[in-house]
Amino acid sequence: MITLKEALRLDKDGIAKLREDLKKKIEEKKEIGAYVEQLLDIEIAELEDGIPIAVKDNIQVDGWSVTSCSNILQGYIAPYNATVIDNMLSHGLAPFGRTNMDEFAMGSSTESSFYGKTLNPHNTSCVPGGSSGGSAAAVAAGIAVAALGSDTGGSIRQPAAYCGCVGMKPTYGKVSRYGLASYSSSLDQIGPITQNVEDAAILYDIIAGHEKRDSTSANIAHEKVSDKLNSDRKLTIAVIENYFEEASEDVKKVTKKAIEALKNAGHKIVYKSLTNTKYDIAAYYVIAAAEASANFSRYDGVRYGNRSEATSLKEMYFKTRSEGFGEEVKRRILLGTFVLSSGYYDAYYIKAQKARHFIKSQFESILSEADLIFAPVTPTSAFEFGSKSDPLEMYLEDIYTISVNLAGLPAISLPVGVDNKNMPIGAQFIAQAYDEQVLFDGAMSLEKILKNKEL
Repeated sequence: MITLKEALRLDKDGIAKLREDLKKKIEEKKEIGAYVEQLLDIEIAELEDGIPIAVKDNIQVDGWSVTSCSNILQGYIAPYNATVIDNMLSHGLAPFGRTNMDEFAMGSSTESSFYGKTLNPHNTSCVPGGSSGGSAAAVAAGIAVAALGSDTGGSIRQPAAYCGCVGMKPTYGKVSRYGLASYSSSLDQIGPITQNVEDAAILYDIIAGHEKRDSTSANIAHEKVSDKLNSDRKLTIAVIENYFEEASEDVKKVTKKAIEALKNAGHKIVYKSLTNTKYDIAAYYVIAAAEASANFSRYDGVRYGNRSEATSLKEMYFKTRSEGFGEEVKRRILLGTFVLSSGYYDAYYIKAQKARHFIKSQFESILSEADLIFAPVTPTSAFEFGSKSDPLEMYLEDIYTISVNLAGLPAISLPVGVDNKNMPIGAQFIAQAYDEQVLFDGAMSLEKILKNKEL
């Protein structure tokens, strides 16, 4: 598949040919289910002009059906563009196809979608990760030049790692959330999923920037990173030693080889520890569920999408939400309502916010002594469908990613090797807030090192 950098050099005829070629490839690989339109067996959603970029089904595109892959939003048509869509259009890019996802971005496997699951292109018996599984699978399968995803607790980086592509979560507030269906407002971030690090930097530059209509948007001038990438920059990189305790032998082996490669290339490696990941998980699921409980009160059958037949207003609310939401969404709404309720707010929600502050301070302490943090993305490579029936077991797939969202830091996942079944394994760099330049420089350095080693 042509890279985004190469696509930006195409003339109008070249772009038109690219779009037609993509449609043919998408049809040939329909069984992967990366696009919602494939699963519905209808025409791929697209705008006529611009380099085609796949878009996760929770990002508003004016005039498109946008459903967050939920039954409750069937029939909803977006009345405006998300800021990231307007930014793409102004740079010669255009949304092309809605990608499949876990319902309302709640999941780690893209199994909870109303439309059905997406398959991992490397092994169709395995999950592509989630919640941005459709976006990652589309890029990995060569049926998207690049894609947009959203990351609440690792939902860009984890599927990118499972599918063997690059996934980047910006600093909280650097990319506007205006037009993104909110799951957890203090954690969500839109970001790129691409074929390589340079493409991720290019797409990040295009979508980043302040948005006055978004109260969570950082009011700072965006400085381009893609034109200043430096893979030869020597950095101090902190390796999170205790993160390897829960990792599989394959993840340990591959990630430690990457660390050795960084060291041999002249980067300084130091070893640090972060708090036990059980505190990250506890704080994340309390805060995310609490915010989801508040955000999802708007889905009542009155204003958006589906409305169930009923004889009273109360019954309509009850039936619409009962029939419209899937099991995982209901589970998190109930958890969020519980932790915000009288008598439990202090015991759970306030404690989770204190834990969040502690987690953030730990990152700040490490990053005051190092340019970057390096860690695994997931404890294992992609698992098989149906192998994790316990929700708590599924939540553990995000143990290395959720703390980054709690701290509001930028991070990038890139492929560093494969396991004994030839499935991709990813690792992530984490940087200080608003220091995306050093993040991309470090990632590009490792990508270059690994490419040269393969040659």
